[in-house]
Amino acid sequence: MNANNNEVVALRGEGRLVGCSSDEEPGAKTMIFSQNEIPNQLVSNRSSEFMHRYFPLTTIDSWNDWKWQIRNAFTSIEDLKKIMKLSEKEILAINNLKGRLPLRITPYFASLIYNTKTSHPLRRNVIPVVEELLETSSEKSDPLHEKSSSPVKGIVHRYPDRVLFTVTQVCSNYCRYCTRSHTVGRLDRLGRHDYEKAFDYIAAHKEVRDVLISGGDPLVLSDETLDYILSNIRRIEHIEIIRIGTRVPVVLPQRITDRLINILRKYHPLFISLHFSHPLEITDECTKACNKLADGGFPLGSQTVLLKGINDNVPTMKELMHKLLKIRVRPYYLYQCDLIPGSSHFRTTVRKGLEIMKGLRGFTSGYAIPTFVVDAPGGGGKIPLLPDYVVEHNNDHIIMRNYRGILCEYPEK
Repeated sequence: MNANNNEVVALRGEGRLVGCSSDEEPGAKTMIFSQNEIPNQLVSNRSSEFMHRYFPLTTIDSWNDWKWQIRNAFTSIEDLKKIMKLSEKEILAINNLKGRLPLRITPYFASLIYNTKTSHPLRRNVIPVVEELLETSSEKSDPLHEKSSSPVKGIVHRYPDRVLFTVTQVCSNYCRYCTRSHTVGRLDRLGRHDYEKAFDYIAAHKEVRDVLISGGDPLVLSDETLDYILSNIRRIEHIEIIRIGTRVPVVLPQRITDRLINILRKYHPLFISLHFSHPLEITDECTKACNKLADGGFPLGSQTVLLKGINDNVPTMKELMHKLLKIRVRPYYLYQCDLIPGSSHFRTTVRKGLEIMKGLRGFTSGYAIPTFVVDAPGGGGKIPLLPDYVVEHNNDHIIMRNYRGILCEYPEK
């Protein structure tokens, strides 16, 4: 990527910047933004150094504009080679991504990994390696069978009282272990007609009280589109709560603008489900974004995927959970990695997850302990798992082993 040339072209209005693979994507045709659209956010020393080195014509205002970040995302091997030295495994993987989950890294997130080793946890999140091209017999493109539970486009209705609404297939960053790697990045957009059919389905099913808006990442949509989606869901009388699943505060914190907060605030009770994988993701910018959401009145929860060599040990997981609480995000789920194609190098054993939970329970605050779940292959749903604390259980008593291994008895009569 040639930052100088790209930005000169953009200023002239003669084309779009690198990283936008389709004119349909957010911000693809937008070149200049009015001052009141630019979020008032900090730029860390790390980001500032990266920006001046690789985007020398860019202003802080542009860097802090989320649409600029998406337009200038790194999407090719040529882009990445300008900012970092790639390993042979990474080069081979990127050159063979055709038909697979595409590459996209925002400049902000690139500033966190550009000078790292290949083993760096955040780098492994977003840059593919050759192991991603290897598939095992247990891996499936749709391991959770979401397609079979989709009555209309965009809706997955698996649980009795709630639905998943995938409103876009676009993300600002593509995580290499993504559960929906078979669909995201394909630009299979929902049109107005698809949205209306989804609204009609939700309205017709009065047992549905909870709608989870996901994707892709819903927060890459424009403010206007989000307002349209949320207003149509909120006017359905039997909908009690709305949730938004997003990784934007982690990979694109510039998106959390005052205008976005004001739009979301109209639709309380609205919950935000975030996705964190490692303590290093919690930067000053990320903290600012999460605090803005919390100040807006949105309960924040974090979902973390257990990843081999990234967060599969007690000290890292404990640090992550503690840092989440400090930025007002409650740990919610710890997920066993789904059986998507090419994910074996990310997956741990279920036993490893139970070991981590045992290392957290009793050794830190209850608020810092997520629920460990396996989203069962074949559409079985989320199954919570706990270490085996029960030693004996009969009609007279239950004998349990506490977190320090001490046996405790409780009477049943």
